[in-house]
Amino acid sequence: MSVDESGGIPNRLFFRLFQTGNILQRQVQNEMGISAVQWAVLGALSREGFEGGTSFNLLKEYLHVSRQNLDGVLKRMERDDHVVRVPDPQDRRARLVVLTDTGRQFWNGLQATIAEFYQQALEGLSFDDSVSLLHLLKKLQHRLLDVDLSAENVPPLSG
Repeated sequence: MSVDESGGIPNRLFFRLFQTGNILQRQVQNEMGISAVQWAVLGALSREGFEGGTSFNLLKEYLHVSRQNLDGVLKRMERDDHVVRVPDPQDRRARLVVLTDTGRQFWNGLQATIAEFYQQALEGLSFDDSVSLLHLLKKLQHRLLDVDLSAENVPPLSG
C-alpha cells in the first residue's frame, strides 16, 4: 500500500476537521460576539438539571477543554456576570460553576441567532445526513479518546 493510499484520506480528514473547528470558532466570534468555548459553557450550564451548577472538573471533562483554557474563559464570563463560582455545599473546598440570571438571559437572547446559525450552516444537509454525521463524529470522538502512542503501542521504525 502506498503512503498516499494509507495516509492520504486520514490526513485529509483530520486536516478538514482542524479547518472546520477553526471556521466554527471564527464564525461564532464574528456572528455572536462570543467564543465557541463561551457558547459551549453557556449551553452546558443551561441544560436541565444544572441549575445548581457543576464542578469545574466535570465541566472541563464534558467540554474536553484544558484546565487553563476553561479557567481563562470562566474569568471573562465572570467579568461579564454570566457565571459565578460558588462553594460546593457538599465539599466546601470545591467550587461550582453556576450560570447567573444575567448569563441565562444572555443565553436565552442568543437562541434565535443560534437557530439561524444552525440553519445556515446545515443548509444542504438532509436530516439523515445530519444524523449520520453526528453518529460518525461521536464514533471518532470515542476512538480519539482511546489513542495511545506510548512506546509499547507504536511499532518500531523499520530501517
